[in-house]
Amino acid sequence: MFLARHAELRRIGSFVEQFCQETAVPREKCLRLNVVLEELFVNTVNHGYGNDCDATVWITLEPKSSGVQVTYEDTAPAFNPLAYRVDIGKVGGLGVLLTRELADKRDYAYVFRRNRVRLSLSA
Repeated sequence: MFLARHAELRRIGSFVEQFCQETAVPREKCLRLNVVLEELFVNTVNHGYGNDCDATVWITLEPKSSGVQVTYEDTAPAFNPLAYRVDIGKVGGLGVLLTRELADKRDYAYVFRRNRVRLSLSA
């Protein structure tokens, strides 16, 4: 669990690095994983909550034979980043596009007052 504070990015990065080392995730995939989680987290803090706060963000990483499954949950207002229409000509939104493009499989649900994004990154 992480607090919805920008200062937690360092701890999230360490969490990802430790996971990658313990599960022998290749460096390139580990970097992709870090980018995806940073984008989701920063968007949650900046847009979901409006700024740093003490709300909880849950991140689960599971090794799979095909790669890594990410489950990301927050209690910000319902928002599906996978359905967000990105206007390339406007400022903002490219992180959402990047997140979608870096993941091989994507799923969103709003359950029990939580946004849940599941992503798979293949090996």
